Amino acid sequence: MLFGHDVGLRFLATVRPDGGPRVNPTCPLATDDGLFGFIVPGPKLHDLRRDPRYSLHSETFPPPDNDEAFCVTGEIVEHHDNFLRSTLSRQFFADRHMVEPWAGFDDEALIEYRIQRVLLTLTIERDGMPAGHTIWSHRTNV
Repeated sequence: MLFGHDVGLRFLATVRPDGGPRVNPTCPLATDDGLFGFIVPGPKLHDLRRDPRYSLHSETFPPPDNDEAFCVTGEIVEHHDNFLRSTLSRQFFADRHMVEPWAGFDDEALIEYRIQRVLLTLTIERDGMPAGHTIWSHRTNV
């Protein structure tokens, strides 16, 4: 559900300084170790550094009679580890069939989307999942 189309264009919601929502497109990177993203310096990154809460929404672009959606929420952690950045950068560009990064890529922040809650909405049963809303929640005392 998170990567139903190409590289997974999704919508990232952050909290503006005035408490309102800010929603921007983004392409998360799924690995065996977690869900990551490269974030351009700007308002979205400032939001996440000030308030790490996020919501990442995926509309599956279903046919007209099938309204499916997938959403993860939690808090981000910014990573500054060069080995991790290099490893994830290679995967990020390989997934996009790119050889070299674009100008300014090295200035982008590497974040990890720590997942606290997942919502899956299916109109019809699919892949063993029931129709309706399914919620998974992970609570920590961190």
